[in-house]
Amino acid sequence: MPDKYSAVWVSHTSISDFLHCPRAYYLRNIYKDPKTGHKIKLMAPALALGLTVHEVLESLSLLPKNKRFEEPLLVKFDKVWEKVSGKKGGFTNIDEEYKAKLRGQAMLRRVMNHPGPIGELAAKIQQDLPYFWLSEEDNIILCGKIDWLKYYPETDSVEIIDFKTGKNEEDQDSLQMPIYHLLVKNCQKRNVSGASYWYLEKNDELTPKELPDLETARAKILEIARQVKLARQLQRFKCPKGDGCSYCRSMEKIFKREAEFVGQDDYGADVYILPKESEEVQDSVIL
Repeated sequence: MPDKYSAVWVSHTSISDFLHCPRAYYLRNIYKDPKTGHKIKLMAPALALGLTVHEVLESLSLLPKNKRFEEPLLVKFDKVWEKVSGKKGGFTNIDEEYKAKLRGQAMLRRVMNHPGPIGELAAKIQQDLPYFWLSEEDNIILCGKIDWLKYYPETDSVEIIDFKTGKNEEDQDSLQMPIYHLLVKNCQKRNVSGASYWYLEKNDELTPKELPDLETARAKILEIARQVKLARQLQRFKCPKGDGCSYCRSMEKIFKREAEFVGQDDYGADVYILPKESEEVQDSVIL
């Protein structure tokens, strides 16, 4: 029987980290500060905004559809925002935080005015962190959280919906939907009938995405996961550019004491921020 505690766990986020830069993967997913025993995390305004909006919307998936708007979303948002206010969210001044908060409020107003799937039946995977054995032979587990599963009673099927809070659209070659399709197929019993992105900053409606083929997706993800496993076994996590790239350079600043410690997140990671002039965190977040 395979042991999940000795397995290599991969997700869309960790796979993306590895493909961009193995060094960034190591710093974000493996490294622990020897003084605290905690993982490290770099916070930035775009990340704070995305985390907050997602937390508000995720809370709705736990409620029956007729109760989801009993508490105004902006009230929920203000409560959650307290966790990222000020330096905790990477904000270097009041104006920067104010603009980010306005963006989040506008996204949630869009949901209130055009609820779409939020006002309809939803399915919920009964795992805090959905996962399944991508390969028992290789001792690899695939995991990840799905933003929303719209339920279609007439076909007893679900549609995968991912909320986007960044300004850019997801790349056509993104592995996000292939990974989510595999997770939903293997972590609950209903068929998957569709997939969509919801670009909350600009669209009132969903943007449909063609469902990826499961076998093709599994083979591709497993191939990358095996590379991740080999890198972990060999302890080989080199930046492809040698002297640092945009994906690992920001994290390296923590070791150079160019980052400021601002506290811990909900998972116990040590959170740091960079001075505005050296901030290089990407303007997107994957959840």
